[in-house]
Order: sequence, then C-alpha cells, then structure tokens
Amino acid sequence: MRYHVTVRGREIAIEVEGDRVTVGGRTVTASLSAISGTPLRLLMLDGRPTELVVETAGRGLWSFIRGGERTDAEVVDERTRHIRSLTVPRDQKPGAGPIKAPMPGLVLRVLVGPGDQVTAGRGVIVLEAMKMENELTATADGTVSRVLVGTGQAVEKGQPLVELKSS
Repeated sequence: MRYHVTVRGREIAIEVEGDRVTVGGRTVTASLSAISGTPLRLLMLDGRPTELVVETAGRGLWSFIRGGERTDAEVVDERTRHIRSLTVPRDQKPGAGPIKAPMPGLVLRVLVGPGDQVTAGRGVIVLEAMKMENELTATADGTVSRVLVGTGQAVEKGQPLVELKSS
C-alpha cells in the first residue's frame, strides 16, 4: 500500500508491503511494537532498534517523539489523497484566507469556531455532496477568524465557508 507522509511541509511517498517499507528507492524491513506498561514503541529498521512515542490526533495526523524531539506528520493513503485532490478547489492555495466549497452541497458539521488554532490537514467542515460526506481541511496552520456557514446550510461551489488567518 502506498502512503504519502508530509513532514515540515515536505511530502514523502512510502510503499508498504508486509514488513517491507520502501522510501526514496531504499527498502528496509520494519516492525513497530508496543513496550508493555509504557507509552513507548519499539521501531525495528533492518534489525536496528529505536524507541519512540507515537501519538495520533486523528484524521491522519501523527506525532513521533524520539530522544525528546517531536516530529509532527500527516499520513494519508493513496485513496484519501486522491479524494482530497478532487475536493480541494484548484484556486485554493495553501495559506491564510478562505476555505471554499469545492462543489455544491449541504453543511453537515462545522468542526471549528472563531479563535480556534488549526494545523494543516485538520478538518474544519463536513460537507455532504453527491450523497457522500467530504471533510474539508485547513490548507495551512492558522487561526479561524470567521465561520461563514452553519450546520444544515446549502452552499454553492466556490462559496467561502471558513476564513483563516496566519498564526
């Protein structure tokens, strides 16, 4: 299975087949197991052990803590990446500004409010379109300055839904 991992704004493609992981053309044998009674995990890469803490914030957002250093990452599979490419408008650039409806639909849930701090990839609105739920996400880190729609509201393609300002 192919995954796309974004760390510090850089996207890395990772291929996973059983215990074989390929990154940048290099394949290693990998396993991750819990260390009983602790929040630690043991990561084995080609037989070399590394202890780390793995935390999830949901929706593909992960934090890895190793040696006191924290690394945040977004991990999405090929299918999720493809769906996002279809639901984020082409004219919507990463950064502050409005998050717009990619298609006509109905607002099912508003996941943020004014003043909320968001990170890139965090869900902000759930929109129903063509009988499917589509979670729209922040395209960059920022602060929600305004929520322009409410639950149950019909929206048109390109309509601003949430306004973000840079943190």
